[in-house]
Amino acid sequence: MRDKLSSLLRSGPGIILILLLITNFLNGGLKDPKTYFFNMLLTLPGIVVGLSFHEFAHAFASNAFGDPTPKAQGRLTINPAKHIDPFGFFALIFCGFGWGVPVQIDNRYYKRPRLDEFIVSVAGVTMNLIIAIVFAFISRFAINLWGRDVILTDSVQGLAVKILLYVVMINITLMIFNLIPVPPLDGFGLVTELFNLRKTGWYYTVYQYGGLVLLLLLLFGVVSRILYPLTSSVYSTLLTGIILA
Repeated sequence: MRDKLSSLLRSGPGIILILLLITNFLNGGLKDPKTYFFNMLLTLPGIVVGLSFHEFAHAFASNAFGDPTPKAQGRLTINPAKHIDPFGFFALIFCGFGWGVPVQIDNRYYKRPRLDEFIVSVAGVTMNLIIAIVFAFISRFAINLWGRDVILTDSVQGLAVKILLYVVMINITLMIFNLIPVPPLDGFGLVTELFNLRKTGWYYTVYQYGGLVLLLLLLFGVVSRILYPLTSSVYSTLLTGIILA
C-alpha cells in the first residue's frame, strides 16, 4: 500500500522537498538555521532506528503469516540500508515527517487475510511505540545517573540524553504519522481491514488518489496541526510517567 506514496514522491522528490522546506520555513521552522540543523543531527539515530525497525516489523509479521516476499527481498533485517528511503530520510530531517522503503507483501499467503493484514499493518507503529517506551526508560536511567540538569548542558552526557530523548520523540512521531487514516499510510490499512472497506464503492477511488490527498494535507500544514499536538501529548505522558518519574 505504502509503495504508492514512495512512487508519488519519487516522481518529483526534489520539487516536493523544496515545497515542504518552504512550508517549514513559513511555519517558522528555520528561524535559527544553526540551532535547527544541529538539533537535526541529534535526531539522526532516532530516525535510523525508527524507520529501520518500523519496516522490519512489517516484514517480520508478514513473514510470520507465511508470506515469503519480505525474506526474498532481504527485508528480514534491521540493517538500515535495507529500509531507509533517501528522500523519506531527508524529509524526516528537514520537514518533520518521513517514510522508509515500503515492505512488499503478498496477502495471498495469509490464512486469515483480513486479520493477518491488520496485524501486518499495525506491526510498524507498534514497534515504534515499543522503541519509544524502551528509550524512555533508558533516558530515565541516564538522567538519574547524571542528574536532571545534564540536559541543559553541552557536555557529552547532555548530548547523549538529548539523543535518547529524540529517539523517543521521533518514534512517537512516526507512530502517529503512520496512524493517519489516509492512504497509503498504515492507518488506512488498519481501518480498511477493521471495517472491510474493500467492499465499499469508493474504496479504490480513495486508495488511488490517497497519496495526492496526503501530499496536499502535508503542504497545507493540516498534518502538522494534527501531528504535533498528539505527538507532544504522548511525549509529555512518557516524560512525566517514565522519564522524570
